Amino acid sequence: MHDLLPYIPQQLSNIRAGLPYFMPELCLGALFILVLVTDLFSGKTSTWLCRALSVAGLLVVIYQCLWQFVLLVSAKQSTVFIFDGMLMLHHTAILFKLVIDVVAILILLYIPWDKALRAHFKGLNDLYSIIIASVLGLHLMVMAVNLLSIYISIEMVSIASYLMVAYRSDTSISTEAGLKYVLFGAVSSAIMLYGISLLYGFSGSLDLFSAMFINGLSAANPTAVGLAITLVMVGIGFKLSFVPMHFWVPDVYQGAATPVTAYLSTLPKIAGFALFCNFLTPFIFFSAKWAAFDFRLFLSIAGIVTMIVGNLAAIWQTNIKRLLAYSSIGHTGFALMALATFSAQGISSLLFYLTVYAIANIGALMLTTHYVNKIGAHDLDSYKGVGLRYPLPSVCFVIILVSLAGLPVSVGFNGKLMVFSSVYQVYQQSHNVWLLALMITGAATTVVSLFYYIKIPLYLFLKKNEHHVEDQLATHQYLLIFICIISAFVLSVGVFPQLLGILQS
Repeated sequence: MHDLLPYIPQQLSNIRAGLPYFMPELCLGALFILVLVTDLFSGKTSTWLCRALSVAGLLVVIYQCLWQFVLLVSAKQSTVFIFDGMLMLHHTAILFKLVIDVVAILILLYIPWDKALRAHFKGLNDLYSIIIASVLGLHLMVMAVNLLSIYISIEMVSIASYLMVAYRSDTSISTEAGLKYVLFGAVSSAIMLYGISLLYGFSGSLDLFSAMFINGLSAANPTAVGLAITLVMVGIGFKLSFVPMHFWVPDVYQGAATPVTAYLSTLPKIAGFALFCNFLTPFIFFSAKWAAFDFRLFLSIAGIVTMIVGNLAAIWQTNIKRLLAYSSIGHTGFALMALATFSAQGISSLLFYLTVYAIANIGALMLTTHYVNKIGAHDLDSYKGVGLRYPLPSVCFVIILVSLAGLPVSVGFNGKLMVFSSVYQVYQQSHNVWLLALMITGAATTVVSLFYYIKIPLYLFLKKNEHHVEDQLATHQYLLIFICIISAFVLSVGVFPQLLGILQS
């Protein structure tokens, strides 16, 4: 005990020095408590108050994230390690956090428009607080550079995700989806924890960027270290849902409430890729023993297989949410292309691609909610002739699907073009055959994706429904407004490349 006393003032000093760079996360913690207390005293009937507090709180968090840019510039530093190396803050991490916060606001605004959630006996307030807690975990994932903080942040997000998937516990499909998600998540967490224990045993350190960690692993058996790294990647891969850690995706996406599906298909992926970058950096750039080719080989194979499996499996789906689930797996494989470049341009294209994918995917899921609310449409057969009855949302659906497919005159095309450009640039320098294989597979699977994306407009406009279905519920006008805004964003950035330059800057 006496040996620890001299270190206490130093640790307290480290904590105080890191607090200014941790303000967004402190605000999220305070917001989580505020929403819980508001729910406790206002009751489940005042959902608008908890929703307003959640959105306003996230706007404050966005302001704090922007202020972090000022702090880094004023400190004349591009990277800051906080809390004794547990977390790392830099400009790219701030950008990832900003994207997460914006997408989280979209999902919070989307939740009350889901008919099933709105009518649920639990109300919506608990769901708002769970999402705020998960956003805190996502922020920590983006900044985590210590094996302990990596594990804790992933578990924070995982536990919140389990609660969201099983939120409609009175329905069998939601309960089954939640159970599957928990089982797969528990197994992947156990595997990752075992890999972390091996890395700590080899190095004697949990800090990814410490000399002790890097030198310790360099002196250890390469095969054993490679196995440990692979085990940790399994846990991260569960969040990214790349093959073979994708088995849970279709059932969970289908069984969860549609806004929860929007959350699962976007936010954990964004934070997971940021965490992947943090985890791979010390192995690739700070140790000559761990050549970049080994990790590029792993990422290339994972990306190729994920693109092929996700896009081919989506062709045979008739349920819209399952189709979008396999589509998200394919997009994960495409994003792995950018990560495999190990370049600044690759990370930039990765962030842009994930941003435009998240916005378009949320728009597609909003439209599925619109049709479920209107006519109870869950399958493709239910979409027959719907485009003529509801032309505005159906046209918006086509625009968003064009972006998801990566066709020209859409922001999705610009995102895919940036990824291809970054991969090709690195390929010209290294002539790595796996990068060439990634580009060929990416182009081929983009063509394959047209076969299942085009099915939805085909059913909407060209197929006739012999059985007329009456409207079940009037869709809230705000939902249509948001759908139109997302469609306008998707189209305008594709038509006017000048806007793309502003977004890139």
